[in-house]
Amino acid sequence: MRLLPCLPVLPLLLSACSTLTPSPVPAGSETTLALLETTDLHANVASYDYYKLAPEPSIGLERTATLIRQARAEFANTLLLDNGDTIQGTALADYQALVAPLACDQTLAIYKVMNQLGVEGAGIGNHEFNYGLAYLSQVTGNRFDVDSVDPAKPRCAGPAFPQVLANVYSVKTRQPLFKPYHIIDKQITATGPDGKPLKLALKVGIIGFAPPTILTWDKRWLEGRIYTEGVRETARKYIPEMRAHGADLVVAISHGGLDNSPYSPTMENGNWYLSQVPGVDAMLIGHSHQVFPNATSTVPQFNLPGVDKVKGTVNGVPTVMANLWGKHLGVIALRLRHDGKGWSVERGATTVEARPIQTGDKRYVEADPAVAPLIAAEHAATIKYVQTPVGTTDFRMSTYFADVGDVSAIQIVNQAQAAYLEKHVKANMPELARLPVLSVSSPFKAGTAGVSDYTDVKAGSVALNNAADLYLYPNALYGVKVDGAGLKAWLERSAERFNTIDPKLATPQELVNTGYPSYNFDVLSSPDVSYEIDLSQPAGQRVKKLSYQGQPLNPSQEFLVATNNYRASGGGGFPGLDGSKTIFAAPDNNREILIAYIQAAKGLNRASNGSSRSWRFSKLQTKGPVVFHSAPEKLDLARAAGLDHITQLQTDDGMGKGFALYAIDLSK
Repeated sequence: MRLLPCLPVLPLLLSACSTLTPSPVPAGSETTLALLETTDLHANVASYDYYKLAPEPSIGLERTATLIRQARAEFANTLLLDNGDTIQGTALADYQALVAPLACDQTLAIYKVMNQLGVEGAGIGNHEFNYGLAYLSQVTGNRFDVDSVDPAKPRCAGPAFPQVLANVYSVKTRQPLFKPYHIIDKQITATGPDGKPLKLALKVGIIGFAPPTILTWDKRWLEGRIYTEGVRETARKYIPEMRAHGADLVVAISHGGLDNSPYSPTMENGNWYLSQVPGVDAMLIGHSHQVFPNATSTVPQFNLPGVDKVKGTVNGVPTVMANLWGKHLGVIALRLRHDGKGWSVERGATTVEARPIQTGDKRYVEADPAVAPLIAAEHAATIKYVQTPVGTTDFRMSTYFADVGDVSAIQIVNQAQAAYLEKHVKANMPELARLPVLSVSSPFKAGTAGVSDYTDVKAGSVALNNAADLYLYPNALYGVKVDGAGLKAWLERSAERFNTIDPKLATPQELVNTGYPSYNFDVLSSPDVSYEIDLSQPAGQRVKKLSYQGQPLNPSQEFLVATNNYRASGGGGFPGLDGSKTIFAAPDNNREILIAYIQAAKGLNRASNGSSRSWRFSKLQTKGPVVFHSAPEKLDLARAAGLDHITQLQTDDGMGKGFALYAIDLSK
């Protein structure tokens, strides 16, 4: 065979060219390549809830593994790829990162399973950066040339598959932090124009993108060490290079959603624009924790011009988003045809779907039995760790009714944060000690991922797993200084959690705006502050009767507010919160602060720690019912929280997810 010269490649790229001339592909040859996507696994390997210490069949890579096996049996040619947000999100992840950190020669539990499943490539999400660059460098088997990573340390064990990320760069070297792309030599079967089977080599290029907003969300780890570029210009730079190195296809693994707002290199969800870059054959997207395609979806990003939520295309490009936590497997069955010069995607014959692990009402595919033994030791160690007691509570702390006023799982977080910030300011920042200290927190778990996705800490012993249930993320506590006008704007943004209610409508109206995540519903629980949310008014004009210590809030009154690094640095798009108002970045994370507070208090009670509600809905007489969804048969918890205007209309809301339908009487 005749040797071909390799095109020059950057040293940081894997070699992407073959030294042998491939056999010519006859014009008219056809094949199907099924791209299989996992995304936003968030370290959910086992079908287990470490916060409730109970099996949870609705989640887990061990069940997605069964779908993967089924897809491989269905399609002759498959390529298994992961979209990112893989290594953070459960107590297992925190245990391996913070409690019993991995040795250099050890592989993360989730990577061990992904290796076993034969993952062939992966992208990097924003949550990969949550534990810092040194940890990420270690567990991915890279040696980042950035400040904060010891250059003398050896390359550590990482996953057995390539990980790609094109739009994040080292400040020191001006080079990509990871390999920006990789070209996979995939052996496939095809059908020749004569109908006979062929065995061919297909070069599939994968390129990864993370949200540029990581610089805001993980500023404490990343500032001065890395920088980002926008997805559109990055794709335009690298895709021609990938084609020049022989890529027959280009698959974009982009950890973000869709947004057709005017393009910006810093936009969080730039894939609507990415789809328009020449040369993108398919997109695997994520980050938004949604299902795409989904014909019934009301999510705004899936109802944009050029987005076909039935067929699964974005500006004609086959695209899939496979939800989160292993609940779905994305499948793009790319139909390919060769014209004698190259392969092209026959978009009309290509199909896209997100396959669920849920097969019926409360029925799920069986877990792959090969997975659990791979992580048995890590799983057992995590369970043992999270059972460590830290205190007691005489009341149940839950978020089943957080959207309608229950602060039982929020007030204790606010108290811990406020006490920590106040103590620090008095000891170290006397010039600010005169200012009142407030705190905000959110119901992080409010049913987004299913009927079991609620914080629920029962009365009795409080252990570490319960603290992790109360505060889900490894955020750091930040203190910000805002005035009364800024505080009101903060609360107005938070109130976008709710839809505008028309009192004249006789038909049911949904209370909760499902497009607005619960983790952005910041809640005050201070006896010094009170306000109302008027649902009859449009967003931005809802906060009424805002007062401090019984008097109307002065717009110029200054406050210190305890929050987290995500919010203080711009996460969630809150007015004025862009990092410039931060007066203190704590060395401790919010969950550690919460644990220490509970340990010091020893015993929690509802009167002191779970009943101080700062906000109410303005009274509103509606002609029809105002409804919301939560777990069934929980009305006693609403009553215990003093919410006597809540009723359960149906134990099953008819949506097939196990939720009940509740109503709130806004006239009370």
